[in-house]
Amino acid sequence: MTVGEMLVATVPMARTLNLEFLETTPERAVVRLPDQADYHNHVGGPHAGAMFTLAESASGAIVIAAFGDQMSRAVPLAVKAEIGYKKLAMGEVTATATLGRPIADVVAELDAGQRPEFPVAVEIQRADGAVTGEMTVVWTLRPNG
Repeated sequence: MTVGEMLVATVPMARTLNLEFLETTPERAVVRLPDQADYHNHVGGPHAGAMFTLAESASGAIVIAAFGDQMSRAVPLAVKAEIGYKKLAMGEVTATATLGRPIADVVAELDAGQRPEFPVAVEIQRADGAVTGEMTVVWTLRPNG
């Protein structure tokens, strides 16, 4: 099962919004929100809450791809998120997430008994390539037990 398939199977909001996980690697996650009238706002584009969920889902996908091998000893948790809406989004939108710290540094902190935190940057784009939003999600790996 791919990271995207696992997230769709286990995260109800990903299913509800019909998110499409296009790429999920430790280096990058790309997730698309199809254009769906049920999730439009008052100006006919994707609702801000749907775009937040899209971007947060992309951040979660890269976290699972990068740290999936650590899940037996730690659980990933979002600590905080900040989003900026830059331009009007219309039609389908795509979120691209990238890790803000090297994987090895985060794992080294976990190995040292710490609870590492790391940012994930997400860019939301319309089909024409215009950036409509930017989000940063700070994640942690909370050690089990």
